[in-house]
Formats: sequence, structure tokens, C-alpha cells
Amino acid sequence: MIDTTFLASLARFNLIVRKRVTSNYTGQRQSTAKGRGMLFKDHRIYAHGDDYRAIDWKVYARTDDLMIKQFEEEKNLVVHVIMDTSNSMHYKKKFDYAAMLGVGHAYLAMKRNDKFQFSTFGTGIDIFQPQRGMSQMMSMISYLNSCKPAGKTDFPAVARKYRHSLGSRGLVVIISDFLMPLEEIEEGLIYFSGHEVKLIQVLDEQEAYPTFEGDFKLKDSESGKMLRMFQSPVSRDLYLDRLAKHQDELRQMCGKLGMDFHTAHTGMPIFDAFYSVLG
Repeated sequence: MIDTTFLASLARFNLIVRKRVTSNYTGQRQSTAKGRGMLFKDHRIYAHGDDYRAIDWKVYARTDDLMIKQFEEEKNLVVHVIMDTSNSMHYKKKFDYAAMLGVGHAYLAMKRNDKFQFSTFGTGIDIFQPQRGMSQMMSMISYLNSCKPAGKTDFPAVARKYRHSLGSRGLVVIISDFLMPLEEIEEGLIYFSGHEVKLIQVLDEQEAYPTFEGDFKLKDSESGKMLRMFQSPVSRDLYLDRLAKHQDELRQMCGKLGMDFHTAHTGMPIFDAFYSVLG
């Protein structure tokens, strides 16, 4: 069962979006469309045919210039929470930890009265319609509590299918271990261009900082292949170097695409993970 007691500790956090949001929903976010709305943007010179009610008479009193107020409508942000539920997420507490990150982002969207859409992916993808409110939140938690990670990850195919659900610009949060070839990740991320995208890599603490030693067998959770190896300080350092290189290249790739990359592991308190992503 997913522990939701941590949600109360997220009160200090908010979803910050750098890119302007265009949407058909009325809400609390800024849209790029100008009109009679909630947020003042700037002034322009009055032209014949303009609505005189939009004249800023205070500016006229100071400057003798007739200036029109321009506004930006406020729009809802749609938050897309996309979670990896392939077999590799079944290792120890990875899935539960990833689910907490997903639920936490949905909670922050709900707190702002934004719509949120959650989806899970492995070889294919299950997509739920964007909704807002507590009922959507409870549906998400109930679904994740019954979800069993399985299958392989085909990230490019998943992203290609999901792009049809994106619609207007929004915030996309993708949660996975991202232990897949970089070219596959990049191929998939291209489909999210134009959106605010956050990648959150979730690893088990033993994947991030392995402590086991000696002779043992490893099983690939997605292919089922077995690998016999001996863990020594040298092989551990080699593994950590390769993991760090993979993460650095992922971070650089995301920077090139205008996206954010964050890492977390199951040994981190969940509040610290959110502080790293949102703080």
C-alpha cells in the first residue's frame, strides 16, 4: 500500500512552470492569449475603435497619453504524471517510492485546482483522462495500489502514443529508473518538446550505492537473463562510474532539450526528494 501520510508535508511546495501555458480550461495559470482577463500585462497606445473602458486613466492623468490596458487570461495547467511500471521497477521499494512521487505531484496539482492526468507504462501505456479534485486523486491511489509492475519498457513507442494525449502545453513529469539506452530515451523525449518536462530517476538504494559483496547471480528483471559475477571494491567503483556517466549524459541531454533531470533513491526521505525536485 502506498503511504500517503507524507502529503501533509508538501504544503510548502508549489508547481513552478517556466513556460507559458495555453489551455482551454479556466483556472489560475497564465495563458499566452491576450484578452480581458485577470492578469495585467502591459500598455499600448489607444487606437480608434478600441474600447474606451480599457483606457488607463491614471496613466493619462500623469502623461496626457491615452493608453490601453492589456491583460493575460489565466488558464489551468494540466499536469501529466507518467510512471514506469515495467518489471525493473519491481525491485524492492522502487515502485512504491516512484508512486509516492507521482501521487505527490498530483496532490500539488489538486491543491492548485489544476487538472492532472496520470498514466503508467511498460511495453504499452495505460492513459487516464485528465480530471481535477479528490476523486481523481483517490482513483490514482487505488489504481497504483493494485498495479503490479510487469513487462519491458519501450519508451519511444510509449511517448509516440502519449503525445496524442498532450493537447495544450503543460507540465509533464516522467518517473522511471531510466536504465535504458540513451538514444531510446532521447527518441521518446522528442515527442514532449514544447512542454515543461521533468524526468525523475528513481533507483533503489542498493542500485545507487551497492553494499553487497562476494560471488552472486544477477537476474535482468526485464529479459530474465542471469549473470554471475563477483563484487569487489574495484567492480563496485566501475559500476558507480558507469552509473554516474549515464546520469551525466542524461542530464546533458535533458539540458539540450530544455528539460529537467532529477535523481532520487529509496534511501532518501520522500520530503528530501521533493525538495530536490521542487525546492
